[in-house]
Amino acid sequence: MKLMIASDLHGSAYYAGKLLDAFRAERPGKLLLLGDLLYHGPRNALPREYDCMAAAERLNSIKNHIVAVRGNCDCEVDQMVLEFPILADYALLSWEGADLFATHGHIWNEDHLPPMAEGTVLLNGHFHVPAARRHDGWHYINPGSTSIPKDGSAGGYLILEDRTFTWKNMEGEAYQTYAL
Repeated sequence: MKLMIASDLHGSAYYAGKLLDAFRAERPGKLLLLGDLLYHGPRNALPREYDCMAAAERLNSIKNHIVAVRGNCDCEVDQMVLEFPILADYALLSWEGADLFATHGHIWNEDHLPPMAEGTVLLNGHFHVPAARRHDGWHYINPGSTSIPKDGSAGGYLILEDRTFTWKNMEGEAYQTYAL
């Protein structure tokens, strides 16, 4: 069963809609959101169709399918309009035999590791750049950003299926894979 992973939506109603279209097309078991859902933050330009309430409404429409963690731009006020929990700093998931430590990246990241078992996949957003790196005893994966990609990367999301991560642009076209 597929797990869909996305990060750094930053209040874009347009990309929230595109993410929902991709969710319907992919038909994953869950959508894991790695934070920064509604606010764009002071260091980012406004994303396309910046409308926090419209983005929240779109995400709320699939609330029973979402697992989310808090990003550095997420706060208690955001939780007032989102109908699924977003204020945990991390989530531990086991998906098809892969152990995942999901967090935004502003606290726990590749340079500041959380306590995790050998073989764990550290999933981060925050940096807005897709990445996959094998380390001694663990893996680092970043889906990039849906709405404000950086360093020339494509806006998109990630699919985990059969222990393989596949990066896709917002049109659903695969452009990179990483097998555990």
